[in-house]
Amino acid sequence: MSPDSPLDERALRARDWAGTQLSLSAASRFAPASADASFRRYFRIEDQGASWVLMDAPPEREDCAPFIRIGQLLLDAGLNAPRVLAQDLAQGFLLLSDLGRQTYLQAFTEDNAQALMDDAIAALIRWQLASRAEVLPEYDEALLRRELSLFPDWYVARHLQRELSLAQREALRGVEDLLVASALAQPRVYVHRDYMPRNLMPATPNPGILDFQDAVYGPITYDLASLMRDAFWSWPEARIERWLALYQQQARAAGLPIAPEPEFRRAFDWMGLQRHLKVIGIFARICYRDGKPHYLADVPRFIRYVRSVAVRYPQLAPLLGLFDELGLVAAA
Repeated sequence: MSPDSPLDERALRARDWAGTQLSLSAASRFAPASADASFRRYFRIEDQGASWVLMDAPPEREDCAPFIRIGQLLLDAGLNAPRVLAQDLAQGFLLLSDLGRQTYLQAFTEDNAQALMDDAIAALIRWQLASRAEVLPEYDEALLRRELSLFPDWYVARHLQRELSLAQREALRGVEDLLVASALAQPRVYVHRDYMPRNLMPATPNPGILDFQDAVYGPITYDLASLMRDAFWSWPEARIERWLALYQQQARAAGLPIAPEPEFRRAFDWMGLQRHLKVIGIFARICYRDGKPHYLADVPRFIRYVRSVAVRYPQLAPLLGLFDELGLVAAA
């Protein structure tokens, strides 16, 4: 197997391991496929018209076991996740079926967006219907609060170089209490945690689902908020309203415990807000801890998300005031 570009020592080991698993010829192609915000990276292997994906997850940094276990849960639910064809957990290598080269994020057009999102909503409902308690880790109060702490710790303190006053800390804590209480009050289902266009692929059956290793058992609106309020793509509000109505109609018909309006909409909005604050903090952490600054370019999208939600609920006025005081006013 010959690489298309020079490979580091670990990539060479991964290439040789994959070649042994598949009994490939020297003419097979092995090239980077993608990387993500963690320490995982992916290579695509091609030989005689067939292709596979190799996940490289350094075991001192990443644990492959959740990926294997949760991937099987998705497959058991009738969804399209990569199949594990071979594994070496000691080295951190997984050989996977190849779901394709394009994500939803890359594939979206005006003509196909409706069909792709309809399929994503249907798949989400199937995932939620498969839920069972005590299978996945709980999305509990401790985890919700750890995620919320990323915003003041990494974005405010590290990126903005600002120290919140006592009044500002109390205002933020009050909003966090509201968001956590709302999340914990929701019906609980399997939660992918990054169910967004970057992790969905046009495939047969559609969609192919990626990056699910952090799945938990938690609030029913979380994955829907991830899908509608994406980190890298913003939808017109009219489309979001149509898709929210479609989800509610189909989820209720399937027997999921969907609250009536406006309770459902508030739960959705506040769950999204918890995620928005978390992601702002994560993007700052990825920049300063992991040396990947390009994620910060998408923070203005999340500032807009936060402000658009906070302005609709009087209870969230302290958060809007805090953003004003911090100068977090995203351009239109």
